[in-house]
Amino acid sequence: MASSLTKDSVRPGTPGSGKTFFGHPRGLATLFMTEMWERFSYYGMRALLPLYLVAPGGLHLNAAAATAIYSVYVSLVYLLAMPGGWFGDRVWGPRKTVAVAGAVIMLGHLTLALPSSGTFYAGLGLVAIGSGLLKANISTMVGHLYDGPDDPRRDGGFTVFYMGINLGAFAAPLIIGTIGENVNWHLGFALAALGMALGLVQFLIGSRHLDARSSVVPKPLSADEKAATLRKSAIWAAVAVVFYAIVGFSGHYTLNWVLVPLTLLGVIIPVMVLVNIKRDKDLDRAEQSKMSAYIWFFVAAAVFWMIYDQGGSTLSIFADSSAENSVLGWDFPVSWYQSVNPVLIMALAPVFAWIWLALNRRGKEPSTIVKFASGLVLIGASFFLFMAPLSIAEGGHKAAALWLVAIYFVQTVGELTLSPVGLSVTTKMAPAKYASQMMGVWFLAVTAGDATTGLLSIAGVDLNKTGIVALQATLAVVAGVAVWMYRNRVKELMGDVH
Repeated sequence: MASSLTKDSVRPGTPGSGKTFFGHPRGLATLFMTEMWERFSYYGMRALLPLYLVAPGGLHLNAAAATAIYSVYVSLVYLLAMPGGWFGDRVWGPRKTVAVAGAVIMLGHLTLALPSSGTFYAGLGLVAIGSGLLKANISTMVGHLYDGPDDPRRDGGFTVFYMGINLGAFAAPLIIGTIGENVNWHLGFALAALGMALGLVQFLIGSRHLDARSSVVPKPLSADEKAATLRKSAIWAAVAVVFYAIVGFSGHYTLNWVLVPLTLLGVIIPVMVLVNIKRDKDLDRAEQSKMSAYIWFFVAAAVFWMIYDQGGSTLSIFADSSAENSVLGWDFPVSWYQSVNPVLIMALAPVFAWIWLALNRRGKEPSTIVKFASGLVLIGASFFLFMAPLSIAEGGHKAAALWLVAIYFVQTVGELTLSPVGLSVTTKMAPAKYASQMMGVWFLAVTAGDATTGLLSIAGVDLNKTGIVALQATLAVVAGVAVWMYRNRVKELMGDVH
């Protein structure tokens, strides 16, 4: 897609004047390709991760341990988006932060490619840190390409950018998954490193097309703030090193000594952030009211992501052991299921946009609250549907691949109902004081949901059991019904936001 550049002229002073990318500033091509390759590496590795963890040729863990590790990893990626945004705002600026992030991600995948279980977890940590650094800052640079929020090309630019995300997510399991499963796990991880390397190289070459604001540190740390931050970081790092050295040398160390604190942080930090914002006396009455309403959306989103992200762990592990992974007699790798969601997103997103627009013209578009409630009911319905292949497997048979495709379809429809609306309502309801931080708060809903899944797995709960799946499905549907029943109260708290 990067080759589809034209020489249409743009307004003088627009970043990348001269060549454009589908009518947008030339810098969008750089960011599009960077994000596409980064998502290629991220989703490719993620598709392999749970399968490698349970494989006899991999780490050969049980399903509960694999789900816990997967869930903690995903929750960390989203948890670290907030400090990643802070680095872009206060330390390096978005452009340098993204360049460093790309290098850290590439190093992480290369570490995963080493045939050693000892370095495997270090590799996961590096990929999570790099992804957190990159996530918030690359979107900020897309915004820099346009003349403020009212630029008519802005929404279209973000749409093109998000297509890069889904193209990378679609291709990754087909390529990295096939190599990892059929040839060698570590070669698959190395291929993810190559993908990130390609993205990083073209970012460095094409960064001249980005807006100058992308190199600026918006709110640089003062000398005193920098010294205080370094001092606190060093103290906490020393505490962690001493603690784990004592645990390790005393012979008590197990993986849970890392997993349990990280999952607890994934639940506690989102709660603390919301409580601190809610208790801030600088917020006026209207902002306090909107934050009360936002907590409803946040909790609903956490329940949604708790189930949704099991599409890459619980469902994948089930498919590996209990599904007939073939179509018309043609076998395919288990990781290919992870391409179903992005291809459905690309197919259905324009349809949903058209439906909302058509309903809006008639004055019948559902409210934000109703869309959220629908998303929760749909994600619950997907797990009620999951009970059918589970029952088939419990009867000693292999479940057909189309059962899993149907589950991913229902989850994707739920995602399109809830996720874009959640992003929009987050920006609309953000208090002025926290305007730049609220997107990170939204990502914390994903952290809370995945951390909850991690805690259940660490506790030894088998998430592939019919009773547990039914319980989660019921929780989501009940939460959706509760949001719908209290819609008038939430709408009242939202004030002038519709």
